[in-house]
Amino acid sequence: MQIRMGVVVAVCLAAGGAALAQQRYIPAEIEAGGRLYTSNCTGCHGPEGDGVGGINFSQGKFRRAATDDDLLRIISRGIPGTPMAPSGMSESQIGQIVGYLRSMTAGGDPPASGDAARGRSIVESKGQCLTCHTIGINGLHVGPALTDIGAQRRAVDLLRSLVEPSAEIRPENRSVRVTLRDGRTLTGRFLNQDTFSIQLIDATDKLMSIDKSTVRESTLLTTSPMPSFKDKLSAQELADVVSYLASLKGRS
Repeated sequence: MQIRMGVVVAVCLAAGGAALAQQRYIPAEIEAGGRLYTSNCTGCHGPEGDGVGGINFSQGKFRRAATDDDLLRIISRGIPGTPMAPSGMSESQIGQIVGYLRSMTAGGDPPASGDAARGRSIVESKGQCLTCHTIGINGLHVGPALTDIGAQRRAVDLLRSLVEPSAEIRPENRSVRVTLRDGRTLTGRFLNQDTFSIQLIDATDKLMSIDKSTVRESTLLTTSPMPSFKDKLSAQELADVVSYLASLKGRS
């Protein structure tokens, strides 16, 4: 069943100015909740949580819920008479979403206002972003596609990825280092593995399927191959790039 989380939270989460009772959530729960939010909630609320009038998760503006338990119950049972049906999710999954909603207020200040047109020019020239990423039909596949990144990530997260690329690496974006039995080492973005092979894309945009019988060792890397732009772009240039990336909502 398609989960319409956006409608639920839009109707039920609260503002009113009162601080809501909160539980503690570990980083792994928040990370998992972020993935669930992206796949189920952004269609209505957007990545910033401000897609519905009067609600802004990033600013802690909720409606009608007094505690985390209220949110768990609302998401689980749905709201009769509204498009929000019972989610069908497990209690732990719902708790992860609630944890992510709480975390959105702790993501730091939003980036300064930027110009998307200038940002596009930087992405395509000075930033050399298309040497690793795709936008639409342009670019390479060494890094994750950016075609709809603005529909998935908050501006504050986009800025952090530019200045601290290793601070948060989503599982689907991790790189792998493979050492072969003949001593060669191959590194690239990890795509998949099965019983017999490991698939990755290397720095030249070459898709590789490596026979596991030739592999001595494989390691998922904990750092990003993407360079930091903290000292390569000015504060205004960073804001411009973030503005452009935030405007990328996918193909019409």
